[in-house]
Order: sequence, then structure tokens, then C-alpha cells
Amino acid sequence: MSYQALARKWRPQNFEDVVGQSHVVSALSNALEQDRVHHAFLFSGTRGVGKTTLARVLAKSLNCETGPSASPCGVCSTCQSVDEGRFIDLIEIDAASRTRVDDTREILDNVQYAPTMGRYKIYLIDEVHMLSKSSFNAMLKTLEEPPEHVKFLFATTDPKKLPVTVLSRCLQFNLKNMTPERVVNHLKVVLAEEGIEAEDSALWQLGRAADGSMRDALSLTDQAIAFGSGKLLGTEVATMLGSVDRQEVYRLIDAVAAGDGAKVYEVIDQVAEFAPDFSALLDELLTVLHKVAVFQVVPEGVDNSFGDREKIGQLATHILAEQVQLFYQIALMGKRDLNLAPDRKMGFEMTLIRMLAFEIDDDSPPEATVAVPKPPAAERSIPKPVAS
Repeated sequence: MSYQALARKWRPQNFEDVVGQSHVVSALSNALEQDRVHHAFLFSGTRGVGKTTLARVLAKSLNCETGPSASPCGVCSTCQSVDEGRFIDLIEIDAASRTRVDDTREILDNVQYAPTMGRYKIYLIDEVHMLSKSSFNAMLKTLEEPPEHVKFLFATTDPKKLPVTVLSRCLQFNLKNMTPERVVNHLKVVLAEEGIEAEDSALWQLGRAADGSMRDALSLTDQAIAFGSGKLLGTEVATMLGSVDRQEVYRLIDAVAAGDGAKVYEVIDQVAEFAPDFSALLDELLTVLHKVAVFQVVPEGVDNSFGDREKIGQLATHILAEQVQLFYQIALMGKRDLNLAPDRKMGFEMTLIRMLAFEIDDDSPPEATVAVPKPPAAERSIPKPVAS
């Protein structure tokens, strides 16, 4: 029995199932209910946020036998044909493989013919920005005044590459990236339906690794389920992703704040055994420092979504706000210079050494607080002479 990937199995079949794109769903639903559907739509956004899915749902809504409606029935022959990818009046075109003007002309030659089965003939062109300039020029007149039975649905990850003349003829919808919180909430629903146990820490790691893409999140979840033999455990997901436990980041910040160079090197050596991505480790360091800085200014601005609010609060109470800002700036510059170092581990070590090498000058006025190099340890141990 063949297995269907989660990203395909849980692809939304109607507008209600679409996650995180309420601004687009609301506009499309209202247009359908009021019978004010434009003839050309452009869906833009990063990969895996629902561009092609929304286009297919719109095609189904327009051609549903009980419609047009914002809530297609899902059971009529048209809806089932769209879901199964065999609806003859939904012509899906991959612009990346059909960039030539001759291909575009071939498509446009068939626009004048009425739909075979449905109410509308719909052209869904994916990655439309890949079309050549000549192809766009050939399309302009038809795109501006198409026959009443034709709708154009475009999807692209790079709308800036589209000519202004094309953009002006379309309704444009920019789809949002998926936040880790939204990804985690959706994964909880999916995994509950699939009957798979999952730790919150594992879900948050997947949510961050997805980098705004729900499809990537579901694909990574598939991989994590296989890796963990049917369970999602935080430690196993971290191993699969090659990420570092955030507890190590807390230990590093504690050691740097205490000026304990030996402890810093001990933690770095332990982390290095897992061959981590030191750029990603610096990102984790910056993320924690950011949360600490926010907690120091607006404690209620830090939620417990990562299960670390208590630890963030502890760090915020025993590290000066000026130190947090200094560490953040040094880490930011270290990330910029990481690729220039002989190797990334060395670059990461130098970033932490810079944090140890500088301290806040307490003698400066509050409005002119500066970081100054720390004197050598031997000099710091010599007491200052007392005037007689």
C-alpha cells in the first residue's frame, strides 16, 4: 500500500482549511459570494505558503456544480476531478519549462474555445516570472480582455520580475510566511489526527526549521517521524536537524556574563562534538539575547511559546542591560565575519572571546556608556594604591 506524504495528504481542499492566509481567503470568499470575480489573479509568496493550493481551491469554487460558491461541495464530479488533478478545464502550466513565446502562443490559441466540462476555463501558470519578455508581451492583450469564460491564475515566488504591464492587469495577493507558532499549532492538529506522539520541543524545532513554509514543515515532520520510529522526541529531532540544544546556548551566555573563559571553552568543545552549524548557533545566541533584552524592557512581551520564559527571566535579572546590548552587537558582527574566518568554529570562538574581552565602562555617563577592553587578568588582580 503506497504512503501519501503529509504535505499532500493535508493539502487544503477548501478555503476553511487554509492556514495563515485569512486576508486572501476573506477577499476571495467575498468576491465569489458577491459574484465579483476578477479575470486575473496573482498569488505571490515564498515556497510552501499556499499559492498553488489557493489557486486550485478558487478554480474548484468557480466550477463547482452547486456554485460558484466560496464553499465548494467537494462531492460533485467537478470538485473530485479538481482534487484528483484531472479536471480538463483547469490547465496547469509550469512556466519554468515553457518559457518560449511559441509555447505561450500555443496556449493563447486555445483561449477562445469554450470550456469542455466546467463553467470556466482556468489557466493556472506556476512560477510565472520565468516566462520570457516576449511571452509576456504576447499575453498582454488576452490578459487585459479575455473571453468571459476564461480566468487566469498566476503564482510566483518573485513578483518583482514580472513586467508592470502584467501586474497592472491582475489582482495581487501577497501571502504571508508561516510563523513558528502557526506551524506548531497546525502540526499539533495534524499529528493528533495521525495518532503520533510529539514533544513540544520537537514541534518548535520543526516550526523554526521550516523557515516560514508549511509544506517544508510537513515534509520535515515526515522525515522526523521516520527518524524517530513513529514518535517525535526533542532530542531526536535536534539530531536529525543538526541543531544544538538551546540549553547549551544558555550555558554559553551564563559563562560569558560571569567572565568564565574556561567554562565557555568547555561548552564550545562539547557542542563541537556534534558538528553543528556555527552560523545557526550564532542565530540561536542572537535569538536568546533578543528575548532577554525584550524581557528587561517589557517582561510581558516575552511569551512562553518556547517553554523558556523562566530561564529568560533569570538571565534578564543577573545580566546588565548594557551587557546584553554589547553581547548582541558582538554576536551580530561575528555572524557577518564568520565566513571570513579560517573555519567557522574558530570564528565562533573569536566572537565569544570578544564578549569576554570587553566590559562596560562604569565611569562613563549613562547617556554615553561605552565598551572598553578589559585589562589583563594579572593587572585586574593588583589592588589600586590608596592615597595617604
